[in-house]
Amino acid sequence: MTKRSILGLMYSLQGLRSLGEDVAPVLARHGLDLDRIDPSARIDRTLELRIHCEVAEVLRDPLAGLKSGRHFSFAGYGPLSMLLITCANAGEAFACGVRYQRLTYLYSSLSFLPGDPLSALCLEPPPLPGRAFRFRVDGEMSGTYKLIRDIQASIGVDLRPQRVDLPYPRPLEAAAYESHFGCPVQWGETQARFWFRRELLQLRFPAHDPATHALYRRLCDEQLVEQLQSPDRLAEQVRNCLQLFDDRAPSAARVARYFGLAERTLRRRLAEEGLSFRALAAEARYRKARELLEHSRLSIEAISDQLGYAEPAAFIHAFQRWAGRSPQRYRSAKPSA
Repeated sequence: MTKRSILGLMYSLQGLRSLGEDVAPVLARHGLDLDRIDPSARIDRTLELRIHCEVAEVLRDPLAGLKSGRHFSFAGYGPLSMLLITCANAGEAFACGVRYQRLTYLYSSLSFLPGDPLSALCLEPPPLPGRAFRFRVDGEMSGTYKLIRDIQASIGVDLRPQRVDLPYPRPLEAAAYESHFGCPVQWGETQARFWFRRELLQLRFPAHDPATHALYRRLCDEQLVEQLQSPDRLAEQVRNCLQLFDDRAPSAARVARYFGLAERTLRRRLAEEGLSFRALAAEARYRKARELLEHSRLSIEAISDQLGYAEPAAFIHAFQRWAGRSPQRYRSAKPSA
């Protein structure tokens, strides 16, 4: 499993706690205590995202994700923070951010879209269920904005965006977003984006130092190589993604987009690993069906609907094929597994 620094989780949860949100019960279910976490520890990426998803379900403030992003520390990025402020300009800094995005706390896939008169720093968020999607989009956009503002404060260059795009419908709290980002916000877009004037990206950074920049680039390269030495197979990454959903899992096209792949490429690479997206989706459905049958009182019809089947008969047939018995017989047996 891929692991990364636990600092990102700590910053997010500390921010939520300072807002009056109670995250302790969620952490306790995973054997964690926010006051006793070792800042130098590493955490499995899937477990971290699972904790974020569970936390999102108990938040009282719909703006909690947006507000928690303010608590991310510039120094917490380590050598990457110094690499960014010693770049020649903002355009180079954004390119470095994309190259070394695995050294950030993002779960979104980061890319840069050059244009004239505006260029965009784009975040493709993971296809998360329900409230977790908005929570993570808000947290990652707010955290990224905090990083940009910290760079601005360090070098004295105005990096304010001209517009922000968010990939979900306009909420009741929309005005708070424009106040937070200091610019207009456009809703219902396909990605999260910060739009900047092209000429702004070419302004020279006063702290630019080629020798120091090369030193920190080497340190970031070493960290990146360490992270990439034991990468998960794509099938395992897709499996982990699908396991985050409590009901209808995302389509192959949406999952492919999150991993930065064409759907055809995703299917081909899974086939090379001896699996298919259809099989992984069925595996996720079977796991969730077992959980619902064992730990809920939902009817077979309600479970069928929650899992996205058009009719209960299709669910019953599929479950019979997986388990060798009907959902009703499976529930009656009260299996321990």
